[in-house]
Amino acid sequence: MTVYTGRGDEGQTDLGNAERVSKTSHRIEAYGTVDEANALVGRVRPTGYDDVDEQLKGVQNCLHVVQAEFANPDTGEDDPQIGPEDVEQLEDWIDEADEELEPLTSFILPGGGDAGARLHQARAVTRRAERRAVALAEQDGEEVNAEAIRYLNRLSDYLFTAARLVNQRDGVPEESPTY
Repeated sequence: MTVYTGRGDEGQTDLGNAERVSKTSHRIEAYGTVDEANALVGRVRPTGYDDVDEQLKGVQNCLHVVQAEFANPDTGEDDPQIGPEDVEQLEDWIDEADEELEPLTSFILPGGGDAGARLHQARAVTRRAERRAVALAEQDGEEVNAEAIRYLNRLSDYLFTAARLVNQRDGVPEESPTY
C-alpha cells in the first residue's frame, strides 16, 4: 500500500463508504480537526507522569475512533463507536485530578510548563473539533453519534484539568488574567 494515491489532487477525498466529497465539507473539517487534536495529544506524551501518559494514550485511541466515525457516514454495528463509558472514563479522570488540585477560584491563562501548555493547546483544538462536529450535525443534518460530541466536550474539560495537574506537579504556578 502506497501513502500517496493522487486521488485528492483536485480537492476531493474518499469517505469510509467510498463516497467522494470536497475536502471543504463539514465532515472532512470535523474528522480533520479531530486528527489535529489527536496529533497534539500525541505531542504532549511523554509528560513525565505515567498516570497522565496512560490516560492520554487512551484518549488518542478514542480520538481515532471518533475520526473513523466521522469519516464514515454509514457505520455499522460492528464498527467501533464512542459510548457513554468513554465519557464516564474522562469524568473519572477529571474527578481524580481534582482531588489532587487546588480548587479553581478564577479564570487562568493557558500556558505553564511545556506539557501544560501543550495540553492547553490540545484543549483549544478539541473545542474546535467539537464545533465542527456540531456543524456537521446541525448544518448538514447528518447523523452524528451524540456520544462522540459529548466525548469531545468532556475531553476539553479533561485536557484543561490535565494541564492544571501537570503544571502543579511541575511546580509551575497558575496565572490569572488581569482586567
